[in-house]
Amino acid sequence: MPGVTLITKDQIQARLAEMGREITADYAGTNPIVALDFIQVSSYGNEKYSSGVVTILKEPQLDMTNRAVLIVEDIIDSGLSMREVFRYIESRGASIVRTATFLDKPAARRVDFRANYVGFSIDPQFVIGYGLDYAERYRNIPEIQVLSE
Repeated sequence: MPGVTLITKDQIQARLAEMGREITADYAGTNPIVALDFIQVSSYGNEKYSSGVVTILKEPQLDMTNRAVLIVEDIIDSGLSMREVFRYIESRGASIVRTATFLDKPAARRVDFRANYVGFSIDPQFVIGYGLDYAERYRNIPEIQVLSE
């Protein structure tokens, strides 16, 4: 069930604009052509906590050989999924691999992993809204809320 607001819509919009400026500055002078692909992984299913087993559900089709890759993630909890995605992208021959995450839960880390760009660092609690779901529900809430029990 939806709960207490943790991050408002206005805070989200302001921070995402700031992250965009940071990334733009870091990539200044590089080739501006963007190629987009997706990788889908899961370690949650319909549970609130990671199972610890990372499953690749969809592999990217883009040739990443000698390319700079920015992995964009919604939330990093244990770091297990992001570490596996990072390793996978490196194994595909990317010259540079960087990561950006909307939400980061450093206190929930089970592996050593740090994103290059972080929207908000939050405590290890289950959050919903702004695209984040619990069992395919609550994605449409326009802010980040803590899921109430």
